[in-house]
Amino acid sequence: MDTYTVRELTPEEMVAASPMVARAFLVDGSEDDITARGAGLLAGSVNLGAFAQEQQVGTAQVQARSLCVPGGASVPVGAVTAVAVASDHRRRGLLTRLMRAALPRSGPVVSALWASEAAIYGRFGYGVATELTRYTLPTRIAFRPGVTADSSLVRELPRDEAIPVIRALYERYAEHRVGALTRTDGNWDHHLFDSTRVQAGRSPLRFAVHPAGYATYRAKPVWNDTGPQGQLDVHEFIATTPQATADLWRYLLDIDLVRTIHYDGDPDDPLALLLPDTRVALRKRLPALHIRLVDVAAALPLRRYLTPIDVVVELEDPFCPWNTGRWHLSANSGQMTVASTEAVPDLELDIRDLGAAYLGGTRLSALAAAGLVREHTTGATTALSNAMLADREPSCREVF
Repeated sequence: MDTYTVRELTPEEMVAASPMVARAFLVDGSEDDITARGAGLLAGSVNLGAFAQEQQVGTAQVQARSLCVPGGASVPVGAVTAVAVASDHRRRGLLTRLMRAALPRSGPVVSALWASEAAIYGRFGYGVATELTRYTLPTRIAFRPGVTADSSLVRELPRDEAIPVIRALYERYAEHRVGALTRTDGNWDHHLFDSTRVQAGRSPLRFAVHPAGYATYRAKPVWNDTGPQGQLDVHEFIATTPQATADLWRYLLDIDLVRTIHYDGDPDDPLALLLPDTRVALRKRLPALHIRLVDVAAALPLRRYLTPIDVVVELEDPFCPWNTGRWHLSANSGQMTVASTEAVPDLELDIRDLGAAYLGGTRLSALAAAGLVREHTTGATTALSNAMLADREPSCREVF
């Protein structure tokens, strides 16, 4: 007999759920740190809980954020996070019930999350819309001929002085960078949270600030018989001009006692292109932001399209069945209209794959090559794929 209930939590109940979330994600940390990191995110969020009678056994949070989409518009998005089910209540349908509550038809028409296990969230209609590239590279590398850099423009600022400066720089960046999310005070506190404990031997966050960008990083001192072998982990790198990119990387590459830099950047990040041999920067590509279109008819017109398009698409969406059916997509001068239709479809696809293509990073043509998009009218997939592209790879620098 199902005795579980799902309802919205009070702020006090959400704070009390933090240790359960930490256990579910195998986080090693004090309860004080866990509670402090998430405290600023409670206001303005929908905080959901699953209960077995009076015992809380599951949780999910939906933050009210905005997302930059192709064309530069800022679109409201429900950012789903802190989804967890107690280990002794798994495999009983609680995650599905929490996600149904997190994706109401009356809520934001676009949902986003970072998936700890992508296969789980694919079941709920989320597709990988952005990727990140994990870089590992040595320091002291000269730039390729023709690249000029002036690291003297970079200043190391204390945290309290740096934060107002980098917030303004991030807002300038996020206004035009597809995939970037707006940040509230709580989001900033979470993103830049520093534990009072030493983190795997690394320093607290440091702030290198340029007039047109910044880098936040942690340093880890390492020594062996040959001398210093320090590591530098770049937490976030934001540059609003090409010159700022070169200046900031020159600064980071020349920090004393450091031999290796680790950095999670964009698939089309300019870092490797600054180097005389791009192979020096070892790269691994990983999934990042997942997108789910909660209301297709409302979500598709919110972004712009690169080329004209006129197709009928048949969608499958078992989790949000109001999206299932045939849709006439017509775009001219960048703006799309969407209408329900009974016409013969030009192509068929799953809602997960349309979400993956929404920010212009994942190509529908690539999904078709994997057999995930079924074309009935020759050229329809290529036409829609090209129309949905963005000028650059979409980028989300923030794990929330």
